[in-house]
Amino acid sequence: MTSHTAKLTAEQADRLEALVRDGSYKLRDVPYARFSGVKPDHNVTFYESGKVVVQGKGTREFVEFILEPLVLQSAKLGYEEALDPTLMDARIGVDESGKGDFFGPLCIAGVYVNRGVLEAWKNIGIRDSKSISSDAQIAKFAKIIEETPGCVVNSVAIGNEAYNRMHGTTGSVNRVLAWGHARVIENLMGMRDRMNPPPLRAISDQFAASKSTVEKALMAAGRTLELVQRHKAEEDLAVAAASIVARNAFVTRLKKLEKELGVPLPKGASSAVEAAARAFVERHGAAALPKVAKMHFRTSYRVLGLPEPPKVEWRKPSGGG
Repeated sequence: MTSHTAKLTAEQADRLEALVRDGSYKLRDVPYARFSGVKPDHNVTFYESGKVVVQGKGTREFVEFILEPLVLQSAKLGYEEALDPTLMDARIGVDESGKGDFFGPLCIAGVYVNRGVLEAWKNIGIRDSKSISSDAQIAKFAKIIEETPGCVVNSVAIGNEAYNRMHGTTGSVNRVLAWGHARVIENLMGMRDRMNPPPLRAISDQFAASKSTVEKALMAAGRTLELVQRHKAEEDLAVAAASIVARNAFVTRLKKLEKELGVPLPKGASSAVEAAARAFVERHGAAALPKVAKMHFRTSYRVLGLPEPPKVEWRKPSGGG
C-alpha cells in the first residue's frame, strides 16, 4: 500500500495538523494544500478540499497507527467493503474538465470499473485530478486507467466553437454539461459487450439543482442505469478516474491549440489569462477568439471592450436531487 486518501472533518484536520507540525516532519508547500509534511518513508498532505492524501512505502503503517487511532478515531483500513458493500459494484464514473478554463474545450470522460479494475488500482494513487498538480502525472495515470484490463473508457470533447453555439442556444453551462455527460454514458453503453458484469449505475458530481437535467438528455441505453449525482462524487474511484481522463484530454487539446496558433493559452480564468487573450486578439483578430475561448466568460467582454452583463446572485439550489 503506497497511497491512501480520506476525507476529514474540521476537528480531524486540526488533530492531523498538530501531528504534522510537531517537528517530526519536514514541511513543504503544495498547491491547494493547507499543510504538507514529509518523512523518509511517507508524506502527508491535507488539501483545502478537506481531503488528506498519504503516499509512500510507509503509508499503511501511518494509516493503521497514526491516522485511524489518533486522527479519525475509527478503524476502517481493510474493512472498507464490509462498511460499504457497493464499493466493488460494477459502475460508470463521469466527470469533466475545462469548465472553469477560459481557453480550450470542455472535456467529459466516463470510466467503467468492476471488481478486478478496482483491485488493480487499490495502491497506485488514483484520486481526484484536482489534487494532482503535474500534467505529466495526469498523463501517466490516464495511461494506466486506459490500459487496465476490464476498464472501458470514453471521452467527449466539445470544442470552443461548438461549445459557444450550444451555450448560446441553451443559455446554460449545466445544459451543455448534461448533454456531454449523457453522450459519454451512451457511448459507454454502446460498448457494454466489453463490460463484465454490466454496470448498475452511473455516478457523477451534482452540478445542477436536479438530476433530471441529465436524465432528460439520456437516450434509451443510458436510461437502463441508475443515475447517481452527488456532491464530492470524485471521492468514488470511478469518478476520480474519469476526472483524470477528462483532465488529460483537456490538457492535450489545449497544448495542441497552443502549438497550432503559436500563442500561449494559460489554464483557468486569471489576469494572466486575460493578458493572453488580449495578445491573441492582437495577433489573430477578435473574430478568431470564439475558436479558442468560452465567450460567456467575463474575460471575453473585457478583452473585446464590451459592457459586462450584470452579475447574477448565486443561490443554493433548493429541492430536487
